Amino acid sequence: MANRMSENQATENLFGTYLRDRRAKLDPAALGFPSERRRTLGLRREEVAQRANISPTWYTWLEQGRGGAPSADVLDRIARALMLTEVEREHLFLLGLGRPPEARYRENEGVTPRLQRVLDALDPSPALIRTAIWNVVAWNRAAAVMLGDYGSLPPHQRNVLRIIFLDPRARAMQHDWESVARHVVGAFRAEAARAGASAEIEPLVDELRQLSPEFRAMWRDNDVRGAHGGAVKHIRHPVLGPLAFEYSAFAVDGRTDLSMVVYNPATPEDAERIKSLLA
Repeated sequence: MANRMSENQATENLFGTYLRDRRAKLDPAALGFPSERRRTLGLRREEVAQRANISPTWYTWLEQGRGGAPSADVLDRIARALMLTEVEREHLFLLGLGRPPEARYRENEGVTPRLQRVLDALDPSPALIRTAIWNVVAWNRAAAVMLGDYGSLPPHQRNVLRIIFLDPRARAMQHDWESVARHVVGAFRAEAARAGASAEIEPLVDELRQLSPEFRAMWRDNDVRGAHGGAVKHIRHPVLGPLAFEYSAFAVDGRTDLSMVVYNPATPEDAERIKSLLA
């Protein structure tokens, strides 16, 4: 019992320390508070409480490790008051409640130039960035040549499921279309749910149900699969013929809504063939 109390106190101390540290990093003047006659950097406790619309006394207790476990709603308000990033907000929930916050999907705002440069540096390996609802938002030249010219499509049509089920050229390129399609549907279902995007995918799912009997049947199976990890992917390229890739998908650091997918040529010979086509 004593050890458990000691662990709880240590967690509360970490939680309070984190609140104080984040509070000290905010500029009072930028947030509309007077900046003169302050003994320490950052906002005062009562100013954070005001921004979070909670009791100043309770907020003080939270920083001192005496407030008990706050609700998820209160943590969300504190996170907004302290202007936390998504990663910082998740850390706040882990310290305050011992679990991450419920997923909340946000519309993609594009990728940074740095992330695009990472994609470009991966040539001749096709690589792309997709959202949690499998919209392709960035790609390198190898991906455009080997997998499909995403730039020629309107943004709302750059969706992996839409391409797999509705584009005959994409179907013809797959070595085993049905196996690929089932994996895509299962991974898409799992990733969209994990990202809290169930409402956002409804229009796409409804459209594909109407336009593709195969999608309708696969969606009805309620299969779920892992989206990240690795496997070998075989395609039939219209110019180069059969090719094999080591497929890997990774979460993008700091962007829980994005994944990077890389198709590394499985053999040096395949890599040289792709290089020659890019040249």
